[in-house]
Amino acid sequence: MDRADIVHDAFVKHVSSGVFPAGDAPSGPLTGPEAVAIFRAQCLSRNLDRRSRKMQAAGQGFYTIGSSGHEGMAAVASALRPDDMAFLHYRDGAFQTRRSAMVAGTTPTWDMLLSFSTAKSDPISGGRHKVLGSKSLNIPPQTSTIASHLPKAVGAAYSIPLAKRHAPEHKLLADDSIVMCSFGDASANHSTAQGAINAACWTSFQSIPLPLLFVCEDNGIGISTRTPKGWINENFANKPGLKYFNANGLDLFETYRVAQEAAAYVRDRKKPAFLHLSLVRLYGHAGADLQQTYLAKSVFEAWEQNDPLLHSARLLVEAGHLTAQEALTIYTEIDEQCTRVAEEAIKQPRLQTAAEVMASIIPPKRACKPTNGPTPAAREAAFDADIKQMDSPQPMSRLINWALTDLMLEHAEIVMMGEDVGRKGGVYGVTQKLCDRFGQDRMIDTLLDEQSILGLAIGMAHNGFIPMPEIQFLAYLHNAEDQIRGEAATLPFFSNGQFTNPMVLRIAGLGYQKGFGGHFHNDNSLAVLRDIPGLIVACPSDGAEAAMMLRESVRLAREEQRVVVFVEPIALYHMRDLHEDKDSAWMRHYPSPDKRIGLGEVGTTGDGPLAIVTYGNGHYLSQQAAKTLAKQGIETRIIDIRWIAPLPKQGILDALAGAEKVLVVDECRGTGGQSEALLSMLVESCELPVARLAAEDSFIATGPAYAATMPSCDSIVAAATKLWSKG
Repeated sequence: MDRADIVHDAFVKHVSSGVFPAGDAPSGPLTGPEAVAIFRAQCLSRNLDRRSRKMQAAGQGFYTIGSSGHEGMAAVASALRPDDMAFLHYRDGAFQTRRSAMVAGTTPTWDMLLSFSTAKSDPISGGRHKVLGSKSLNIPPQTSTIASHLPKAVGAAYSIPLAKRHAPEHKLLADDSIVMCSFGDASANHSTAQGAINAACWTSFQSIPLPLLFVCEDNGIGISTRTPKGWINENFANKPGLKYFNANGLDLFETYRVAQEAAAYVRDRKKPAFLHLSLVRLYGHAGADLQQTYLAKSVFEAWEQNDPLLHSARLLVEAGHLTAQEALTIYTEIDEQCTRVAEEAIKQPRLQTAAEVMASIIPPKRACKPTNGPTPAAREAAFDADIKQMDSPQPMSRLINWALTDLMLEHAEIVMMGEDVGRKGGVYGVTQKLCDRFGQDRMIDTLLDEQSILGLAIGMAHNGFIPMPEIQFLAYLHNAEDQIRGEAATLPFFSNGQFTNPMVLRIAGLGYQKGFGGHFHNDNSLAVLRDIPGLIVACPSDGAEAAMMLRESVRLAREEQRVVVFVEPIALYHMRDLHEDKDSAWMRHYPSPDKRIGLGEVGTTGDGPLAIVTYGNGHYLSQQAAKTLAKQGIETRIIDIRWIAPLPKQGILDALAGAEKVLVVDECRGTGGQSEALLSMLVESCELPVARLAAEDSFIATGPAYAATMPSCDSIVAAATKLWSKG
């Protein structure tokens, strides 16, 4: 027999007979009507769980993680305001059912059963996943990626006081709202959770406002691994900058009182708090989990005897707010409602085609107020002495700096964050003077934690900012790539375009640094970014191109709500010369602020019959090679693709018109590099002979062999000559 049915039958039996588990008497500020409302939400969450399991068993529902045992979260919802953004643990059905009753016009039973049945009319994900979440309830959807939502909760909380000082156009959260983020005791051990909580403490320790309430739902087990008794308390009760509260999550009166105290502390003092709730887990980890295979029967039977609904019914009876029969009537009526509504929900159409599934990968465009750019006076004041240098060519690092200055002058909602971006101006000086120009509110020096940097950006985007986080080196992204893959890029997909977190992530990367840092400062692989659906990846090769592509990237984030990764080739930051020492041929003039290079727009140099398709450092080296090839009588056209993802297919094909042969030059590795996609596209879309030159499948060395594994001017000449000489 399904444990859900066993728990159901036990509830009915015990309430009918008036036999309840022992516990403290009801006390605290919770009123009778509010207590009954919490109980109703708990009953709805419980019966939705049970109904979802029956739907799954009948083949009409799909993967579920139930909330049974965690019904105490309904009391937490009552202690908060509906406009407090909530990033939920996947066991927080009771939180959502209670908040639904606090917001007019919602239909929680219907909405959640549509989600369980993956109906196209599911109001949060459009049938793409069983997720908690609601736009009207201020609950962004969250899947089961462990603890990945904690960093963005820190970012959203950080954004609230900042938005009060610098209100972005698309501000969402009220000045006096707080952010709630819940998670399980097992998730608390994850490095993402540890990093986010540490970032919150680090921020609070410096008296920086951070209205954030962490809620740890401690049921003592993670799938099959038990949490040591006292572990959560010992870990979090005495952290600097973090106020600790704890409550018995089985007692709705105590949970409401303590949650109210914690929320008041966070709201009044603008400091983070940690609410530790003791709960139980019923039914196992997920719908298909058979906990009897790894737990003694006595263990989960003890949890079942501590059923939170039985405790709630007892407390309401003892407080005189309900009779036992009234409590049972509420429960059975909700059970009947769930059964009736589920029969209709399973009849609703589901997604069928790839086009339907993919429709929300790219978020909708949004209306933005027009901007005319910064005034001449504002630009002169910001640039100061740099204005005089704009008449002469400059390297890429300087032109990116100027482009960032113009963009931040034009769009007050742009905020940059990262390690060393502020006072120091970045490892390579790209953000020099920006802190002086715009202040520490908009140039945020973060702690050394890539997950926290990206989470800060994602959370701030939830409140209308256009974040521009920086990751110091491409190799460092791997510490935090799930924040892009599992959070930022999937948010529109799982919310049917209702929630977005637009941003422009700047990353210094790729290879060719002479003798500096080896593979952890030189990383010639973009594979981790290329295959993320909906993500835009840009890679400029000279300063003017970088400035114009950066402006387009900000436009894409601001107006089209896209997540853009802007990869800046480190070796080209300060590059001045191309062919000869001091020829200054790779420096460029700063393009006027109104000029952009549009998404998918490629660059072409020359019109020779041998086309070299490349990007970044490969473009620079191909320009050198073209001079040698011309001396051999081989005329080239160099096509700089600029946009790594999505691949600018039409732009490349248009640029190939009149070409006779194509050489792809890819500074990234042969396996997983851009050359694989480029060759596939060329083979499928044109009939020209094609060859490629890519980097070896190797990490990068330090010292004289710094570029030995990657394309060079000489190897490009050799590959082009070989291709051209073939019949």
